[in-house]
Amino acid sequence: MKKNVIIIGAGHAGIQSAASLREEGFEGSICIFSEDADFPYQKPPLSKGYLDGSQQKNSIMFRSEAWYENNQVELKLGELVDKVDVSQNTVYATSGVYTFDFLVFATGAYNRELPIPIKGTDQPLYLRTMKDADYLKVALDQENVQDILVIGGGFIGLEIAAYAAKSGKKVTVVEYQPRLMQRVLPPMLSEHFAAKHKAYGVDLRMGVGVQALNQDSRWTASLSTGETVAADQVVVGIGVLPSQNLAEQAGIKCSNGIEVNEFCETSVTGVFAIGDCALHPNPFAGGGMVRLESVQNAVDQAKVIASTICGKPTSYHQVPWFWTHQYNLKLQMAGLSEGYDQLIVRGDVEGDKFSVFYFKNNQLIAVDSINKPADHLQARKWIQASYTPDVQKLSDDSIKLNEC
Repeated sequence: MKKNVIIIGAGHAGIQSAASLREEGFEGSICIFSEDADFPYQKPPLSKGYLDGSQQKNSIMFRSEAWYENNQVELKLGELVDKVDVSQNTVYATSGVYTFDFLVFATGAYNRELPIPIKGTDQPLYLRTMKDADYLKVALDQENVQDILVIGGGFIGLEIAAYAAKSGKKVTVVEYQPRLMQRVLPPMLSEHFAAKHKAYGVDLRMGVGVQALNQDSRWTASLSTGETVAADQVVVGIGVLPSQNLAEQAGIKCSNGIEVNEFCETSVTGVFAIGDCALHPNPFAGGGMVRLESVQNAVDQAKVIASTICGKPTSYHQVPWFWTHQYNLKLQMAGLSEGYDQLIVRGDVEGDKFSVFYFKNNQLIAVDSINKPADHLQARKWIQASYTPDVQKLSDDSIKLNEC
């Protein structure tokens, strides 16, 4: 009798799971549940190309409708899963009760909300779905909207700030940490991005919290400094939290995410978790448990669970990589730089074409590249192979990178 797989979530992790299962020869039924009623789409472009109009709706879809039909992948869109009973291998959804042989949590993450008093008829804007992006674009593009307040100096907040600033809006960014993107970047790169935002007229308020939001005819934000900022629209991007409630309620072990082993299997046999919701052992974090919010992680973990379900278990061992695009700065990140004790800068910093190489205990652990895609690809190969280049050669720009 053929086995069946239920996947909860239709983001990168969920759709890649279905694709990889078929590529691995899985012949059983595959059903994907998604709370989002829109046809499955990529989320990273929502704050980049989709927001600025360079990418249209059809260009950010994962697959065509024909692909799902041809590969016998059933989509249940706009369908909420209320409960999972792992003792009975059962999923309770809006349309009924479904049984599974294998279950995949690809539930992603949800926006962290402002824990402050908010008064007014409207709410600040958040970005997570295509509907959010459509609404955000209309809201920001209105002629009577000139002053934009962005709360949060991470990837999403800054990508939205860059779009608004390039559109001629007056933008203020308020960030609680003393630096932009502090969680993932060293001071040098934080300062490089800060300088670019300032060049476009963005008012950066660093090390500052928002204590209250009030809306009358306009928004007024009360800051921890005692100052206020007035705005026509407020956008919030202060990070995300793993969507783990379903798993937690099912008795599956969770902490900062749904805990999994090196095969992305949870504390319950035959139940997997992948992507933004999964807390996993990562060899590029010294084997420590981490939760990564990236396309790479979602896609590669999906391939791991497909192999395991098809009887060919393969442990997860892929270099993490990420990217952000702000103005003319395309930052590509390979590896995890936390805990570095040495860095080397290579390239033209003033010309916005350079890379930063991070070392820990004389081992290359990460590389951040701005407008240097070849450096990024080389870095991924080196880190995957645990290769460390010659530091003296690396410090000499006249020596080609692949000769270091």
